[in-house]
Amino acid sequence: MLLTIDVGNTNIVYGLFQESRLRHQFRVESARGRTADEYAVQLRALLDMHSVDRGSVQAAIIACVVPSLTEPMIGLVKRAFGRDAMIVGPGIRTGMAILIENPREVGADRIADAVAGYDRAKGGVIVVDFGTSTNFDCVTPKGEYLGGVLAPGLQISADALFARAAKLPRVEIAKPPKVLGKNTIHAMQSGIVYGYVGLVDGIVERLKAELDFPCAVIATGGLAPLIAPLSKTIAEIDDVLTLVGLRILYERNSG
Repeated sequence: MLLTIDVGNTNIVYGLFQESRLRHQFRVESARGRTADEYAVQLRALLDMHSVDRGSVQAAIIACVVPSLTEPMIGLVKRAFGRDAMIVGPGIRTGMAILIENPREVGADRIADAVAGYDRAKGGVIVVDFGTSTNFDCVTPKGEYLGGVLAPGLQISADALFARAAKLPRVEIAKPPKVLGKNTIHAMQSGIVYGYVGLVDGIVERLKAELDFPCAVIATGGLAPLIAPLSKTIAEIDDVLTLVGLRILYERNSG
């Protein structure tokens, strides 16, 4: 099996692929102070809990946007499985022209999203990834990466409200009964959720107006199931899109 590791600022997502099928997925906290040994113990415990034979893991690929966690992830793979991991970064074959000023600036997760989004759409696509930041990545019908938009994530936006407004309570980020809130909690939930839906739709509509080709809009990331159904512009949700992109990148570079 192939182990895919998507290291974000908030969570680390592990995926185990048997050929093209995702067999298992685990999500843990991105703890910057944790060592490779600690991550190895944690992942091995997750595999044991799901009765996964560690010997079946034959290869691994890592996309990391937290520089301090790259070496612990490499160490994790070496300690837990005795393998050298492939790293998504400069020099990796993406099969996709990167048409921005400095291709080295593009995050590994954004490359994986773009590759998987294009593979799924078979044409022009905008991938909206709801993570610590919300990323909008655009790919042409020829499979060229054009660039995108980075916005503060939904949780970051909500945390700023909770921290700066002394009399407002911390509330669950959830869809309220109606847009019009009849109490403080519902009013806050409405502003957070529908305000963010407006941000997403506004950016997507502006991107589509600038692009000279039709494109699908695919959402991924932890909060996609909350925002995408309320959006006018998002057509599909694929919550494992980044992991699929890592699988495709591994296949393109494994010889």
